[in-house]
Amino acid sequence: MEFTRFLDCLATDHDRLRDVVETDPDAPVPTCPGWTVADLTRHVGEVYLHKAAAMGDGAEPEFWPPEEFADEAPTKLLDRGYAALRAEFAARAPEDPAGTWYGPDQSVGFWIRRMAQETVVHRIDAELATGRPVDAVPDDLAVDGVDELLKVFAGYSVAEWGDYFTEILDGSPGRTFLVRAGDHAAWRVRTGPGEFTVTDGAGDGTADATLSGPPESVLRSLWNRAGADGDRGVTVEGDLGALAELRRCIVVATQ
Repeated sequence: MEFTRFLDCLATDHDRLRDVVETDPDAPVPTCPGWTVADLTRHVGEVYLHKAAAMGDGAEPEFWPPEEFADEAPTKLLDRGYAALRAEFAARAPEDPAGTWYGPDQSVGFWIRRMAQETVVHRIDAELATGRPVDAVPDDLAVDGVDELLKVFAGYSVAEWGDYFTEILDGSPGRTFLVRAGDHAAWRVRTGPGEFTVTDGAGDGTADATLSGPPESVLRSLWNRAGADGDRGVTVEGDLGALAELRRCIVVATQ
């Protein structure tokens, strides 16, 4: 996706999120246990401000969030965070340097992509919590979100912080997964002790488990944002135990 497209998606999903969170701030968020909509609103505002600070200072802040944030109303924090984030994006080019937690990409562009994906997931959280209809996720954004989740979150986390995945992967016999997002994209994932590798395309040979469906459905399923209706539109084939291994890796990688 082009960075201008990410920014357009970010704006659309932020505006929808901002509209939804005021409808029922005390509602529990089923996809974020222990949070209310107000907590979710505060979290997104703090995330925006954290990334703005990372770009402004050249490195991610060590201590976060500042104590004074607790005295600020959640929606005001969200508004201030979004304004700060967009100001930093407007002042910089995607290729400009910025501190990130993802070693291979230390650029502003990483945060443009990450904040677009962060916002669409939390926009869905707010809609599910308040009972509002879940707006559609565009196919291109959903495909990119699956790609980011598998490669940037899970694949990189296992490679860099393997100790967190020992319990999941050390006993793995070595498994292959196929993830399909409609006719738009496919990924082949290989797991094993200390391993979570992702390659583009369906590849050759069989897979222990296959998860497929429209891009939005696959994105929401892998992020555990399917909602009360379950994984509608998602088809799972093969070894369900193998699929559980994949999902457990994703959960740890996104904590």
